[in-house]
Amino acid sequence: MAWLKEVDLSRSYASVKTIPQPPLTAMDKGLGEISETLNSESIPAQGWNMLREDISLPAAVLYRDKVEHNLEWMSGFIAEYGVQLAPHGKTTMAPQLFALQLQHGAWGITLATANQTLIAYRHGVRRVLMANQLVGKENMNIISGLVEDPEFEYYCLVDSREQIDQLGAFFSARGQRLPVLVELGLKGGRTGVRDEEQLRSVLAALDRWRDCIALSGVEIYEGILHEEAEVRAFLDRAIATTRGLMLEKRFQRSPILLSGAGSMWYDVVAESFSAAGFGSEVEIVLRPGCYIAHDVGKYRESQERILAHNPVAMRMQSGLVPALHIWAYVLSRPEAGVAIVGMGRRDASFDSGLPVPALSFRPGKGCPSVVPSTWQLSKMMDQHAFLQISAEDDLRVGDMVAFDILHPCLTFDKWRTLLVVDAQYQVVDVIQTFF
Repeated sequence: MAWLKEVDLSRSYASVKTIPQPPLTAMDKGLGEISETLNSESIPAQGWNMLREDISLPAAVLYRDKVEHNLEWMSGFIAEYGVQLAPHGKTTMAPQLFALQLQHGAWGITLATANQTLIAYRHGVRRVLMANQLVGKENMNIISGLVEDPEFEYYCLVDSREQIDQLGAFFSARGQRLPVLVELGLKGGRTGVRDEEQLRSVLAALDRWRDCIALSGVEIYEGILHEEAEVRAFLDRAIATTRGLMLEKRFQRSPILLSGAGSMWYDVVAESFSAAGFGSEVEIVLRPGCYIAHDVGKYRESQERILAHNPVAMRMQSGLVPALHIWAYVLSRPEAGVAIVGMGRRDASFDSGLPVPALSFRPGKGCPSVVPSTWQLSKMMDQHAFLQISAEDDLRVGDMVAFDILHPCLTFDKWRTLLVVDAQYQVVDVIQTFF
């Protein structure tokens, strides 16, 4: 644990220095042979190749060219609308990927908790939109320490008098000023102000703590909605609320922040917010996170809708592509038409549907090939998946199968390390997560 020596673990969180990635060891799943600890910079020199079976499977694999494509595609799409991108970091919790997103022009990183914010800060992120309420003494203490750094810019959400009073009492006692966004919500949804009466209660509380709580903008999350008309109505409400608060001179940031967009409706949010005509007075920040890996479930369906109807996306080359596979061995062929694969709920998400078989490969024989569309998983257990195939399909014990996943968020959190491979399946990097 020598790497911890570079971290000041005192209660003064602002004194924490940016830290290197922890070492890789033989105890990390989904890696090749490690005789001693390695760091990510030394990975290419190991010469690992997945198709030569240099990797212990199951393994989570990111394809470098596809990740780069998705980064460039989204940055291009956002730029066309003249808005900002703050991708949601909870998808990957991988500081190396945060750095790539920032290098591709991201305004900042969105996160969900104080702990996630601390992790991002320790790895060099200096602007965080925490798209959640900050509640609790130790959570506030973490943020209080971080905002002592004048180079660190932080925002959280508020939606109640009680929360604002708690924030005000805590940060005023420390002589600090906390920037916040008022969150608008929907009946039956998550957090957020539901109606005008609640909004007025929030504004009255903000007035009481004006010296230490700075209203900086308006935020929504539209991802719980399923119909475009409902999404547009919610966006119109956010635009109208922002205009009203501007007329009341409520905001203490210039430009004012207006933020929305998960990974489902980012096109509609970009279109509506940019067409509102706020100009330079309002900085629009979108927060999709899953685009970097994409998937073959609801996000692919959303992307197909975007490519078919959004004029900016229609002008751009191709679209987002799935960039993450879980690779595993066939362990057994106990019955005709059934293969048991060494991948399970410990390795891939299953909340939005089971993984989808995509490629197969027989070690020593050619290249990976696309599997028949009839192949599908029927069940997953902790470490096993039941793959249904045709009785005549030539799939043997020891063959390798790659699976597309649904819902990247709940696959990344099952891996401390994910391999990055090039077009020849040569391992060129290892991405580490911090869940």
